[in-house]
Amino acid sequence: MKITVLGCGSIGKLWVAALTRQSHEVQGWLRIPQPFLDVSVDNINGEPFYQRIIANQLEWLKQSELLIVCLKSWQVSDAVNALLPYLSAQCPILLIHNGMGTADELTATQHSISRPILQGIITHGAYQQGQDVIHTATGITHIGPLNHTAQQYSYLAETLHHALPDVAWHNDIHTISWLKLAVNCVINPLTVYYQCRNGDLLRYPEHIQKICDEVYLVMEREGVVPTSQAHLHGYIIDTIEQTANNYSSMYQDVKYQRHTEIDYITGYLLRRASEQGLVLPENNHLFQFIKQQEGNYDHISAHLPS
Repeated sequence: MKITVLGCGSIGKLWVAALTRQSHEVQGWLRIPQPFLDVSVDNINGEPFYQRIIANQLEWLKQSELLIVCLKSWQVSDAVNALLPYLSAQCPILLIHNGMGTADELTATQHSISRPILQGIITHGAYQQGQDVIHTATGITHIGPLNHTAQQYSYLAETLHHALPDVAWHNDIHTISWLKLAVNCVINPLTVYYQCRNGDLLRYPEHIQKICDEVYLVMEREGVVPTSQAHLHGYIIDTIEQTANNYSSMYQDVKYQRHTEIDYITGYLLRRASEQGLVLPENNHLFQFIKQQEGNYDHISAHLPS
């Protein structure tokens, strides 16, 4: 397949390397145009990868059979909308990011009408160390359709699975997305609030419980109830334990004075709660806390995607 990967941070480069290894034609797409991108990953399916990859080729973009978007959620709509006029109408767009709500922004534009849009949720661990990507943990990528047009693209799961296993197709990706949102609503803002690694949150069980209970209320009203309230809480605790040594993405964003994804995590939760007539005091307090942290440095940030 001919593929463009928009956003070449650690996860973007992971996909570039994995797909290139499977002999797909892959290019990267960067905010600052450059003809090549050096991709170095310490471990892809048991082997290191280093290769210079084509980047920012407009004709390649026009011929692409898949656009994989690996950006921060707040970067997605502007970046994708800029490319939509050049993409084939049949080219599916796979969004891989934290939070929810970006698909609503995309489908509101003229060029997105009836375009296949898919959601991806990835549990692989990776970070950048200098110019190298360190693949710290293998995981699973859940993908599924966000609109009717995308339902015919289930074959992509097998294609992607061969490159970076495991990949699973879900006809109902909405439920999986809400489970991931629940985890993010707890781990991301709380690790900033308490200035700690994920595992250290286990010292604050009452705070975790309050946030979890509020999230469940919204999920229940939204008709997303795949499990009991106790099971949702257990799922979140299990995720905290499995990622105990990690610093959350939001913790790192605040530490390095970057724009966070809070508007698409807790902010999205609060918007859905408002639509359902619910008030979430604990989540609202955390949302305001993170926005205040951003306000301390946002005036010096250009908010530009990297």
